[in-house]
Amino acid sequence: MILLSLTPVVVVVEASASSLRLPRPYSVFSYTTTCRRLRSIPFPSLECSCLNTNPTSELEEEKEEEEKVGLSVLGSEIPWEDNNVWSTFALYMFCLHIPLSFGGLSLLSRFLHLPLLLPQSQVLSLVLLQMLELSLTLFLLTITAKPQFKSIHFLNAANSTQEEGRNWLVGSALGFATLVSFIFLTSLVAHQLFPSQDVRNSELNKIIESGEVSRLGCFALYCLVAPFLEEIVYRRFLLTSLASTMEWSKALVISSLVFAASHFSAVDFVQLFGIGCVLGGCYSWSGNLASSVVVHSLYNALTLLLALRS
Repeated sequence: MILLSLTPVVVVVEASASSLRLPRPYSVFSYTTTCRRLRSIPFPSLECSCLNTNPTSELEEEKEEEEKVGLSVLGSEIPWEDNNVWSTFALYMFCLHIPLSFGGLSLLSRFLHLPLLLPQSQVLSLVLLQMLELSLTLFLLTITAKPQFKSIHFLNAANSTQEEGRNWLVGSALGFATLVSFIFLTSLVAHQLFPSQDVRNSELNKIIESGEVSRLGCFALYCLVAPFLEEIVYRRFLLTSLASTMEWSKALVISSLVFAASHFSAVDFVQLFGIGCVLGGCYSWSGNLASSVVVHSLYNALTLLLALRS
């Protein structure tokens, strides 16, 4: 019989136990596990030194966003659906603008059974027609907006990423100076190529010189109602919508072309296109429609003043 002696086994066990170095309690957890558990502790005072916070990357991201903004602060979120922009504009053009701005006086003279309206009656009628067009345009843009944009701030582009230091008054001053310089240079060329423009100015002079009521009516029409109406349609609606789906420069060119074409004047097309670019630039730079409205109003006021003194 073979006796199984336990002594050697005990010795071996004791020797192995004495030679083993048991790990410390906290070393049982791996480094990654410890970090994860420290991160999950709901105490703000306990922080893990392994957390990587890189403030320079955040600054770089902010700089990249500023570079993307560039000259335009218009955002990508707009109050109107992208696929309904041109249909809404066509509805405005053919149902409101053309019937009221170009056919309104004829309809009014027929309604009053008068073959020709007096200058004062023409001006006052145009003011009323433009105010009607403005009201219907605001209603159209409101009912075609997205459900979350039923209350639209038409002056301030709430979707813009406005930057500090972009004052709309500064934009208006720069825009007006640029516009006057552009009109002065192009008028020198246009006067030589299209002398018939003097005939249109003489007709405007007759209306202005017909009385105080006509002058006040022209001021209300060209310096208040018309600038606000056109800036809402061509800058606040059209330019903002196009800039959300394409590059800002392309949207500016397209909206300015539409603005010039909607006046139906081949002689003034180049100047109207330049005016649209300047007004669109003022609005896009500041994100405030008041900038382009002020420039538009000042330009029309200057035109009326020159027509009155000529």
